[in-house]
Amino acid sequence: MKSVSLNVFPRTLGRRAGAKKLRSTGRIPAIIYGRQAQPQNLEVSAKELEDLIHHSVSENLLVDLAVEKDARPKRLALVQEIQHHPLSGKVLHIDFHEIAENEKVTVMVPVETAGEPEGVKTEGGVLEHVLFKVKARGLPKDLPEQITVDVSHLKIGMAIHLGEMKAPAGVELVGDKGIPVIAVSAPRTEEEEAAEAAEAAATTAGDVEMIKEKKEEGEEGAPAAKGAEKAPAKGAAAAPAGAKGAAAPAAAKGAAAPAKGAPAPAADKKAAPAEKKK
Repeated sequence: MKSVSLNVFPRTLGRRAGAKKLRSTGRIPAIIYGRQAQPQNLEVSAKELEDLIHHSVSENLLVDLAVEKDARPKRLALVQEIQHHPLSGKVLHIDFHEIAENEKVTVMVPVETAGEPEGVKTEGGVLEHVLFKVKARGLPKDLPEQITVDVSHLKIGMAIHLGEMKAPAGVELVGDKGIPVIAVSAPRTEEEEAAEAAEAAATTAGDVEMIKEKKEEGEEGAPAAKGAEKAPAKGAAAAPAGAKGAAAPAAAKGAAAPAKGAPAPAADKKAAPAEKKK
């Protein structure tokens, strides 16, 4: 991968408001990080960066950064990530990963096809990209911007696996060697497409019905839960009153039982003369 020069500047404006103001001046916020030095906030000309991306095969770029007022005249870095606006597609932010020339790195490399598969041209098959990018590891100068695969020999039911792909010299493709990257499949009939559409519609209807049932169950269970909360409180209040009432008869019973050897009550003494008179 050939490196290209890019001029960048130290960034003073921070936070979201600062980034918005920076973009209004025609510059894009960026950051550089790596094992060579501490992370540093940067800014880059939007026009210069967009021209660089426009003329490159992919966003896998190896750049020689010239940071204004930096002690090092050039800093080798990979474009690690580019954030785009979801609607306009404009670049919002860019990450640079600083590396060394003799340091092996791993990047995601796009996979492109060359030729028309035989299974598509003569049998009406469909070319499928199972993987649009693969992991490649090597020195920065050896890494490709993309990997092109010849698919002209593929028939229906055939595939090209990761282990069958040829990488440039000094580059290793990382991952499961048996995983398919590109394949040619048989065309689907109208009946198969209709059955798949009907199955998808039935699944969606079932999900809606399940959500409706859960909602109804939740509405019915809410009053019951509220009543269940009140019941224990009422019972809990009645429990002390019952305990108090139960203690009173026990006390009365204990008072009615005279102690052994104690004199008879006064009422008994009065009843005795009445018996003699009779």
